[in-house]
Amino acid sequence: MDLQTKIGVEKELTAREVTVNILTQFEKTHRIEDAELKELVGQDRQQANELIQGILRRKLYLDFLIGEYSHVAVNDMEMKFKNILRLGIYELLFMDGTPDYAAINEAVELAKTLISGKSGDLANAVLRKVQRDVANLPKPAHADRTELVSVTFSHPEWMVKRWVERFGEREAFQLMQANNHRPHYYLRVNNMKTQTENFKLRMDKAGVNFKESDWLPGFFEVETLADIVKKGWFEKGLCQVQDIAAGFAPWILSPQSGETVIDLCAAPGTKTIFMADMMENKGSILSVDISAKRIERIAENAENYGAEIVKIQRADATEETFKLADAVLLDAPCTGTGVLAKRADLRWKRTEQELEEITKTQWELLDAAANMVAKNGRLVYSTCSIEPEENMEQIKKFLAEYDNFELEDLSGYLPEDVLIEGGKAYQTLPHLHQCDGHFGVLLRRKH
Repeated sequence: MDLQTKIGVEKELTAREVTVNILTQFEKTHRIEDAELKELVGQDRQQANELIQGILRRKLYLDFLIGEYSHVAVNDMEMKFKNILRLGIYELLFMDGTPDYAAINEAVELAKTLISGKSGDLANAVLRKVQRDVANLPKPAHADRTELVSVTFSHPEWMVKRWVERFGEREAFQLMQANNHRPHYYLRVNNMKTQTENFKLRMDKAGVNFKESDWLPGFFEVETLADIVKKGWFEKGLCQVQDIAAGFAPWILSPQSGETVIDLCAAPGTKTIFMADMMENKGSILSVDISAKRIERIAENAENYGAEIVKIQRADATEETFKLADAVLLDAPCTGTGVLAKRADLRWKRTEQELEEITKTQWELLDAAANMVAKNGRLVYSTCSIEPEENMEQIKKFLAEYDNFELEDLSGYLPEDVLIEGGKAYQTLPHLHQCDGHFGVLLRRKH
């Protein structure tokens, strides 16, 4: 390879190319392989992340537009080329900061470089037609109502059916629209390394736009994470990204200084860190996860954030025996239907069959967790799902089997807006609460 070619290759690994590569791989494996993403730095990595999740949020709608404007059928296209068109159309329609000419030119160049000159010509023709009609784009007109809604809001048909049946069309549409917006990001201040008031001063000085939450102390909504990344505040352990609703589970468990706590399915350790902070680094937290790779993340985070009371154990919680604890947190593996704005890939990975399988795993974990709680101790069960089978139905089944546990009233912990079941559980919904969808309950062991 001559020097000029080598320089060209190095220049080619842009945010857009990485986006196309990752999306193409995702179609084959249903996994976001982020090795290439990690090669990008700073703004480029953020741009690629934004593009990947944004395109996955709008995938079916983008494919509908490609079908309307291309003489080659969408299903006949090479996957890499289809993703280049998705990228170009997404930037034209949804990335306000990208000029039209840049969106088109970059996509055309990618098609020429990665595929062929002919592909570049086709990309140019399709994207220029979209640009020309941008104020009057065609609308999906499928005869089947579920398919029409699925394509319009870019959600799989099984989710559309469930949510329309449960919420009614209007509210289901609002939920899906919320899932398609750029997500709200929250920071939680880590008081083991700084103080909330000091951190507010830092943000003011750095020109970070933030809004302090009145739901939980030390949580701030920010428009973007870019400034926080640039300042290196995550590396310094001053704050962590944690959705406000994700903070509810540790908050209602309310671990106290000196207590013994078990955090199950704990990786990457965000809730572990929050609890260590709440406990003022006094007592002990056993942070448990089944994955060796993810256990490493807990260890890194505990060290970075100064959580000295954390012990880490790799274990299958359904098979291991633990000493009884004052408080147990089970943030259970789930379908993730409450976090589809941040994890748009999940909507294309999950199936109805998987929902059934996950509920079995959740029950096994909840059953195991109950046997880790000391007399008069507390157990929190939480998910980032909005599906009843994973949430209240599990708890009703649990209470029918375990007469030595009872639900605690959460009205002293959380705002009334998020409470359900007469204050005995919380459930947030993206379209109602402008945060991720989370569920949780606090159970107390009576005897």
